[in-house]
Order: sequence, then structure tokens, then C-alpha cells
Amino acid sequence: MAYHEQLAQRIRAVFEDDPRISERKMFGGLCFTLNGHMCCGIVEDTLMLRVGPDAYESTLALPHARPMDFTGKPLKGMVYVDPKGFRSDASLLKWVKLGADFTGGLPPKPTKGESKPTKAKPAKSKPTKAKPAKSKAASTQAAVKKSPPKAKAPGKAAPKKSKLGSVKSAAPGQKR
Repeated sequence: MAYHEQLAQRIRAVFEDDPRISERKMFGGLCFTLNGHMCCGIVEDTLMLRVGPDAYESTLALPHARPMDFTGKPLKGMVYVDPKGFRSDASLLKWVKLGADFTGGLPPKPTKGESKPTKAKPAKSKPTKAKPAKSKAASTQAAVKKSPPKAKAPGKAAPKKSKLGSVKSAAPGQKR
């Protein structure tokens, strides 16, 4: 999908040399970002605007506006404006201003290389579980489990440890 280059030139003229504006190819078209946030764009010959969820319904009520359904599902806060709606420079300015008003109110996104600000999270406290008291029988069983291993039957070699720390078994009479 290509975008209408003449419409791109008209939008560039609206933004003039605003340093907060950058262009990016997106959605198979061209997107204009303000402080890193998508503001408006062009898909083929149609204007795309980000007006936000609060102004979404009122913007859809305007002539030539329709839901942005690029993925098949309308994206709330995003609208398309048909070419008839921005024939004059004054009408294009009105539409682009709607997108810039919403996007300009958002905090700037950090640029690449900057870290995103993080919110302080409250410390999580782990609930403590009461340990059941050990009975005398349980203590005796624990002591039995900790007793040293019994000697192996004659004829079987004890496992040898390699220098790497893994256990290697050697057959009787063999050295490793």
C-alpha cells in the first residue's frame, strides 16, 4: 500500500518545522508523530487521526469521518477521514489540529537510549505460615535419614568424582 505524496506535503506544511514532529512509515502508509506519539497519518489517500477515546464519538459524528478499522476491528480513539473531508487547506488544518490537540496533551515518549520512567511499587510482604510442631517420632525419622550411608558390598567399587565435579563410576580393577 502506498500513500498519497501530495497529501503528505500538505500535512508537512501544516506542521512546518515543528521539532516535535517526526515521520514514520507505518500501516502501509505514512505516520506523523508528535513527541513520539502517533498523531495523524496517511493510508493510501485517506487521512488517519488519533483523537483519543474521549473525542472519538464526537469526531465520528463529523462529516467524512469513519472508524479506523485497519485490522477489521475499529480502533477506539482512531478515525479515518475521507478525501472529500479535507479538500481545502483550512479543512485539513481543522482535522490535523484534532489529532495534535489530543497527542500534544500526552507526555513525551523517551527517545531511543533513554530509559522509561518507572513507578515505585510497594514492597510485597510474604505471608508467614505457622510451622507445625514436630512430634518425637518425626524428629527420630529425621535423625535416621541424616545417618551416614552404610558400607557397600565387597566387589563393587565406589563412585569416583572427576575433576569437573561429576560422578563417574569405575568398574572393579579399572582406573579412570
